[in-house]
Amino acid sequence: MRILFTTVCVYCLSMLSCLAQVQEKLTRYVNPFIGTGAVSGSLSGNTYPGATVPFGMVQLSPDTRAEPDWEIGSGYNYNDGFIAGFSHTHLSGTGAPDLYDVLIMPSTGAEKTRTGEPNQPLSGYGSRFSHSDETAKPGFYQVRLKDRDINVELTATAHAGFHKYTFPLGTRDPKVVIDLDHSMKKGVFNCRVIAAQLHIVNDHAIEGFRVISGWAKLRKVYFYAEFNRKIRRSDLFDGGDEYFDQTLLNGTDLRAVLNFDIPNNSPLLTKVGLSTVSIRNAKQNLSLEIPDWNFYGIAAKADAAWERELGKLKIDGEKQKKQIFYTALYHTFIQPNNYADVNGDYTGIDFTVHKASHGFYSTFSLWDTFRAAHPLYTLLQPERTTAFINNMITQYNDYGYLPIWQLWGQENYCMIGNHAIPVLVDAALKGLQGIDLKRVYQAVKGSATTDHRGSPFGLLNKIGYIPENRQSQSVSLTLEMAFDDWCVAQLAKKLNQKDDYLFFMKRSKSYRNLYDSESGFFRAKTDEGVWQKPFDPLKYGGNGDSPYTEGNAWQYFWYVPQDINDLINLTGGEKKFLAKLDTFFTYNQRGETNNNASGFIGQYAHGNEPSHHISYLYNYTSQPWKTQYYVAKICRELYNTSSSGYAGNEDCGQMSAWYVFSSLGFYPVNPASGVYLIGSPGIKKATIRLPLGRRFEIMTNWAEDKIYVQSVKLNNKPYTQSYITDKMIRSGGKLEFVMGSKPNLNWGIEPENKPTN
Repeated sequence: MRILFTTVCVYCLSMLSCLAQVQEKLTRYVNPFIGTGAVSGSLSGNTYPGATVPFGMVQLSPDTRAEPDWEIGSGYNYNDGFIAGFSHTHLSGTGAPDLYDVLIMPSTGAEKTRTGEPNQPLSGYGSRFSHSDETAKPGFYQVRLKDRDINVELTATAHAGFHKYTFPLGTRDPKVVIDLDHSMKKGVFNCRVIAAQLHIVNDHAIEGFRVISGWAKLRKVYFYAEFNRKIRRSDLFDGGDEYFDQTLLNGTDLRAVLNFDIPNNSPLLTKVGLSTVSIRNAKQNLSLEIPDWNFYGIAAKADAAWERELGKLKIDGEKQKKQIFYTALYHTFIQPNNYADVNGDYTGIDFTVHKASHGFYSTFSLWDTFRAAHPLYTLLQPERTTAFINNMITQYNDYGYLPIWQLWGQENYCMIGNHAIPVLVDAALKGLQGIDLKRVYQAVKGSATTDHRGSPFGLLNKIGYIPENRQSQSVSLTLEMAFDDWCVAQLAKKLNQKDDYLFFMKRSKSYRNLYDSESGFFRAKTDEGVWQKPFDPLKYGGNGDSPYTEGNAWQYFWYVPQDINDLINLTGGEKKFLAKLDTFFTYNQRGETNNNASGFIGQYAHGNEPSHHISYLYNYTSQPWKTQYYVAKICRELYNTSSSGYAGNEDCGQMSAWYVFSSLGFYPVNPASGVYLIGSPGIKKATIRLPLGRRFEIMTNWAEDKIYVQSVKLNNKPYTQSYITDKMIRSGGKLEFVMGSKPNLNWGIEPENKPTN
């Protein structure tokens, strides 16, 4: 009996353990404050802590400046102690500011006109706050406004924000301020409000719109807001002019101050629906997504939506690792944003209303996200990726070329090249459902042959490279366009377009025309073939007036992801390539840098995207163990759980996607090849949920000191290749790593075990 009892107990404990694993909530590991503010001597991720749902249009979050500017593109800085209000749209991790639509702030006391004081748009409604009275989790944000002791809670749906304000006992004059002038600093990107309207609909609702131009041009933002309490009085402002108890006001600098009757100090609830099309659609979005006043019910739905998305990739590991990992996955899934209304309406790039049957996605930071975020979407979000692709093709059809940096359906032309091309080709070659290969090919070929901002193909065809005296950022342009051309060639090959294949493959070698064998770098030339002087490989470029984009010659030397083996040959063979790569990671001298330079390991700068693939290049040599070393070092030293948890701008999921892939043990150096190079897994177990009920498991004996691959098995068979393919993963199965504290100098070094592109 004793043996039986023991057996039963062991069985029960096992079942309880399994049940605990099944019921473990992944959202509890997400910390939205990661990346929201820098500590001394570092950069932050420029993320925000507010409420949003996966890929949703609304991001309801506090703005800690009256006029958010370049250094806080997300609107929030963890180091600030002041909140100007809560606006409904934000960008996550970008290096440029925009949005901040429909700012709302609860208040008490008399409101005043602008004072000119920094960070306080109206002296009566901004407030100090403390992080000790602030919380954030997926789909929910809370803060206590210190100056008036108002507790603010926020949650969101795809197209609507939900506010809950709890005023202190005895509040005589509770009110809400709605500001339609709040934006990034006026003049940045020529930002200005072109037109706006406020309309008091009845004693429980207000509606309006604004047309604003900034980083995205001529954005139309419509809103409809309802309150659970009666509006007792309303005052409307246009700049310094006040209009008492007026129900309609048009202008360009509009604010409304609404006073409420709140019996027994009960909470004031505010629901706000948004639309790019009309007030009617904003109202419909609100009524369908938040039909009642159950605030915590909506917050629970937001949490459940995040739980579903995060559950597509489950890992086991230490708590801190899981916090960084799931916050990274959370940040990756914030965007692109579906800004089509519930009924499918959206405002197109031609400023007319269109209809989408599966949503319409925007916020495509493609110069950043084509590298890792989009390959991660093809793996974990295949249905949405299909929508992304079809939406990009819509821009091609309506605008003449694929997106470069699309924001709220408008092209802002930020960055160089046209990196929608690798995104489309990658999804097409992986066989994602719902993608028409001929339409994709028409779009990528057309975009790779039509001159437009950031892609001067006429110069490339005529000269064979981009000359610096004709267009700045010439070296980066030549190298990045060469990769895009390789992508077009691969789809041409698949579709048996032989002439196109030969044309684009030839042009994909254009980087060779800027290689200077004497200096050992890619350098700028004039249109007469003369090397530009002086030349300093340490000098950084920004976004113009330099041959290099947000990097230097050291970092751009490695940007030939389509043919690393040819880069090795250009360098003079593997021995010289290894020596240069070793120097890259150990050469600590700094030349002239800028704000894009951060997260350094030697010349490697993890804080910006041009460096992201470089640690994996040892896999093309006889020393793949060095890839393992540097990947583990980057994960360990350049990501953490603090407000400065990223080494640079998070950039709409790219910084996070790098960490997600690298923690799993592989990374797409060539993001359109379907090949992932093996690095150093940082988790004990991972399960990737795939379509058709398939699973791909990754098993390791990971420990902090075990960063080197000793051996690998794929589906229980020894595996010696230093890469795996997307096809292997999608087929389902199991990848097992045996890790150790010292390098296995023999694993993955044979020529047949190395990647070919």
